[in-house]
Amino acid sequence: MSNTFINLREICDRFKLPPGEYVIIPSTFEPHKKGSFLLRVFAEKHAATSPMEEDISVEVDEPDITEGDVDPYFKRLFLQIAGSDSEVSAYELQKILNRVVTQRSHVKTDGFSLETCRHIISLLDMDGNAKLGLVEFHTVWTKIQKYLEIFKSHDSDNSGTMSTHEMRGALTEAGFQLNSEVLQLIVSRYANSEYSMDFDCFMGCLIRLEMLFKMFKTLDKHDSGKIELDALQWVCLGLN
Repeated sequence: MSNTFINLREICDRFKLPPGEYVIIPSTFEPHKKGSFLLRVFAEKHAATSPMEEDISVEVDEPDITEGDVDPYFKRLFLQIAGSDSEVSAYELQKILNRVVTQRSHVKTDGFSLETCRHIISLLDMDGNAKLGLVEFHTVWTKIQKYLEIFKSHDSDNSGTMSTHEMRGALTEAGFQLNSEVLQLIVSRYANSEYSMDFDCFMGCLIRLEMLFKMFKTLDKHDSGKIELDALQWVCLGLN
């Protein structure tokens, strides 16, 4: 560390340290601001360096729900929403979710995109008809409530949005252990120009992560942590 914490482009210092393992933590002058670093270490003797990263993993609780477990009031509400076919399409789901989140004044949202709603259905559609039945819709509703509580609890400044600093803890609580490389990709894909995301982007990110881990687990037949794909599988995954 430098003797004085100052906002300079280049900082150089010399240390005499006993043998051991050390952690070097770069930081920006202003807290939680994005920054780029070039870090060079010169040592008299060979010193091994590597990023401190954990393996990526997921532990998301999947509720085991049958139609008999669904509350009668929820059933009546679902039938009113679903219409004559008793199923919810991506278009109907989009209308429902946008109606729900606009009533929550403590979260900001631009509205759920049709793409996000299709991802939700793709994740939970068990019979492959691109629609959600009663049990599947109940699972969606449970996930939304869970992720909404996580979003609120990690919005420490009550801005109604999730900053990149707040996002790491929120993703961990949701069950996703991710490294810095994946987190940077998430920020690039889902955050706005101020490096924050509203609730619909946060929800879309979590659903997408669930889908990716689920597809990988399905293809990893031997639980080896690696998969091989032919051209057809790759195209199908990309279009999913």
